[in-house]
Amino acid sequence: MAKTLPPLRFSEAQESAFHQALQRQAYRYLKDRGDHRFANRRAIVKAALILLAAIVSYSLALRASQPLAFMAGYAAFAVLMMWLNIDVNHDASHHTFARRRVLNAVISRAVTLSTGIEPVYWRVRHVSFHHRYANIERYDLDTEENGIFRQTPFQRWRGWMRWQHLYWPLVAALSLSWVGVVFDWADRLGRTPLCAERLLPGAAGWGAFIFSKLGHLALMLGLPVLMGHHVWLVLGIYLLVQMCTSLMVVFLLLGTHWADAAFYEAPEGEQQVVAHGWYHHNFTTACDWRTPRRWQEMFTGGLNYHLTHHLFPGWHHRHYPALARIIGELAAEHGLPYRCISYGELRAAQRAFLRQMGRAHVA
Repeated sequence: MAKTLPPLRFSEAQESAFHQALQRQAYRYLKDRGDHRFANRRAIVKAALILLAAIVSYSLALRASQPLAFMAGYAAFAVLMMWLNIDVNHDASHHTFARRRVLNAVISRAVTLSTGIEPVYWRVRHVSFHHRYANIERYDLDTEENGIFRQTPFQRWRGWMRWQHLYWPLVAALSLSWVGVVFDWADRLGRTPLCAERLLPGAAGWGAFIFSKLGHLALMLGLPVLMGHHVWLVLGIYLLVQMCTSLMVVFLLLGTHWADAAFYEAPEGEQQVVAHGWYHHNFTTACDWRTPRRWQEMFTGGLNYHLTHHLFPGWHHRHYPALARIIGELAAEHGLPYRCISYGELRAAQRAFLRQMGRAHVA
């Protein structure tokens, strides 16, 4: 991977009318409700209840005298903490959960402790690279070529990839651990484009980074062993829940940038200008999807409104249903390809995409 990537900018396409109409209606929606962009009391209470349930589950697991009771409490804790990452940390990473950035940073560091991921590096990868350059080869670090799993038509094909539509769940289950073990250390050692961001500098930076790693091991492995649970039991349930919670996240993101989406190569030349506009780029690289039941949206953290999130990353996810309706109406008026599909359609599109990328002739 290149250590430096020159910044790209999108062409000044004829998108100003759509932009102005979208912003006008979005802020009118807020004004009519007397509302703001951040988490409200209901979202905060929801987060507090999830955290309380996680603490209770962890406490019960530590005090359990039977292996099954320990595993149940431990698994419940891991799942609830991942729910907090989906429902709270994602917004905090975009500085939309709390108004104060320092509070969002504290929330992110606390919530990600159970995952072992360094929150500062994850935030910059997500906000500065994925959001800015979704589906652009080399620039979107979420689709970085890895030699195991082909995610774009511009990546090298290898023989085993013809089976990637079958083995992708294993890749998905190991994804978060890969981020914590491989990506984080590569970022820390300056081997990725994040080195230009000069994140976590000096001794204090190393201290925060090591805290995220040792704190994770102490929370998920050390303390349960110190409380008398057998080391192999703890290690086994740890590996299992890490894989299951990783799958939990991936199934929410399932195909949102793969379902009939476009992929782009970075422009060449000194100007580094993408040939199309920013809105066109987002509409062609992402989609929204509907949960089978409306009440199930309380578990998604807004990730099912993925295109909406890309257009409004500075808004808390509680606003996404209303914003999606606004986007759909205005996109139809301005000729932009807004897509909101069912979860079944999303899964079918993902399967088709993985099969397509697994064919040798696709380039």
